[in-house]
Amino acid sequence: MLIARRFCGPPDSANGGYTAGLLAKNLRGGVEVTLRRPPPLERELSLAVGEGQARLSDGELLVAEARLAAVELEPPPAPPFERAQALSKNYIGHVRHHFPSCFVCGPARASGDGLRIFPGAERPGALVAAPWIPDAGLADADAHGALRQELLWAALDCIGYFAIAAPDYPVALLGRMTAEIVGCVNAGARSVVVGWPLAREGRKLHAGTAIYDDDGKPLGIARQTWIALG
Repeated sequence: MLIARRFCGPPDSANGGYTAGLLAKNLRGGVEVTLRRPPPLERELSLAVGEGQARLSDGELLVAEARLAAVELEPPPAPPFERAQALSKNYIGHVRHHFPSCFVCGPARASGDGLRIFPGAERPGALVAAPWIPDAGLADADAHGALRQELLWAALDCIGYFAIAAPDYPVALLGRMTAEIVGCVNAGARSVVVGWPLAREGRKLHAGTAIYDDDGKPLGIARQTWIALG
């Protein structure tokens, strides 16, 4: 397996949620993915799938491992799409961003290239929300316009950072993500992505995230642990 440079998080490694989704789509139900090191880009990696588990390796180095696990998290009610649009105007990433080329949340990515999910909140520490209408180019040709599972894992990724990292926004990388996809997201359809803070434990930042359709129905939910580097 090779992860193309397009799907970067930091400039020289893959987006954590996208990588996690590549492992998780080989399993069914809720999946916990632990990232052991930054996933390399444009390099042949080895994916091994067993009974209820998957491992991604770079030669002899373990990059990530996945296992079946329940998310065990109750998502909050979804804000309306228009409310998410208004909150998105407060996106801190438009002012300062550690990884502006990130596939998911990078403001430097062109429309149709990155996901361009820009979450904002009323105040630091509150729920963050972003409107999302996936570009037609993201659709899976074999799934009648639906997005691949790894793209939904990616969409559930970065918004958790912006929920828990306020107000100081340290440099942090995704360490673990437990998620379950329960519905389809179609290209061109309106959806809302939200994130909310759970807890801080030293360098560990915990957050929850969810995707909803335009009617407020949950399509995916995740629990995350981020590791602050500074």
